[in-house]
Amino acid sequence: MLKFLNRSLLPLVLAVFLPAMAMAQISVEISANVPPPELPVYDQPQIPADGYLWTPGYWAWSDDYQDYYWVPGTWVLAPQPDYLWTPGYWGMQGAVFFWHPGYWGPQVGFYGGVNYGYGYGGNGYEGGYWQRGRLYYNRNVNNVGNVNITNVYNKTVINNTTINRVSYNGGNGIHAQPTAAQLAASRGPHIEATPAQRQHMAMAVNQPALRAGQNQGRPPIAATAKPGAFSGAGVVGAKQPGTMSVVHQNTVPRNDVRARSTAPLTVAPRIETPRPEAESRQPQPSIEPRRVPEQGQPRSNVPQPPRPSAPEVHATPPRPAEHAPEHEPHDH
Repeated sequence: MLKFLNRSLLPLVLAVFLPAMAMAQISVEISANVPPPELPVYDQPQIPADGYLWTPGYWAWSDDYQDYYWVPGTWVLAPQPDYLWTPGYWGMQGAVFFWHPGYWGPQVGFYGGVNYGYGYGGNGYEGGYWQRGRLYYNRNVNNVGNVNITNVYNKTVINNTTINRVSYNGGNGIHAQPTAAQLAASRGPHIEATPAQRQHMAMAVNQPALRAGQNQGRPPIAATAKPGAFSGAGVVGAKQPGTMSVVHQNTVPRNDVRARSTAPLTVAPRIETPRPEAESRQPQPSIEPRRVPEQGQPRSNVPQPPRPSAPEVHATPPRPAEHAPEHEPHDH
């Protein structure tokens, strides 16, 4: 009887005392007493085809194993046009961490301010948009690769300079609050995770290597090209933190770093080589160094720098000789 009362009264108590329930949909059934690990660092796989939308990876909790396990990020077909994915997130209230599940909807709602990367920087989605039933992809965020997709555009996404891989809201985590538009989006029409997404999650929980206790926050399968495809091409593992962060998007930071790093390298050798060439070319076309060796060959062997002073002095005396013939015709 006591167990029945606890289960029936728990949602009511949480609805009264937990203001986080007003932020977005919350699953009271999933909770943990320890914080989730930091978000792993990984590259985004190439999009498989047009119509797929990126859903970032996240840490889920297993009551059976009493441990977090990583659900790899993957490309998912949208359940219907004009619908975008709002990622789920962990929210801390008191000493308990509650899971807010993700959902599909016309607008991206609040996902705790967690920076999942690849368009999900903590607020909204910068990876694409719908127009007339067609999804347009931002190449600066999504790994389009060599897939034949013409509905693309380029938009630079400005990221935070500090790398923050915290995966939960509240407590010692992220202190973001939902906006009025995000709250309205959470109350709007929703579609739960698709069957492919649920199957993807069910396969992840049965992978011992994806549990945080074994991978120490670096899952060997961090992202996949399609849901449930945990092997073969398109599977990406976690990387060392610091090599690349999900906080910073793939294309834009890499291009910027390469452009800045290659610019000084290409210019430096060009500056070093032309300097001796420029110095050698300048005395060659000049008339003064040619007259100097004719007048003083032994002196030119060692003291080459004082030569320009000699031609300047010798060049002045012949000038009156040039003026002399000009005055002679005037006298006649």
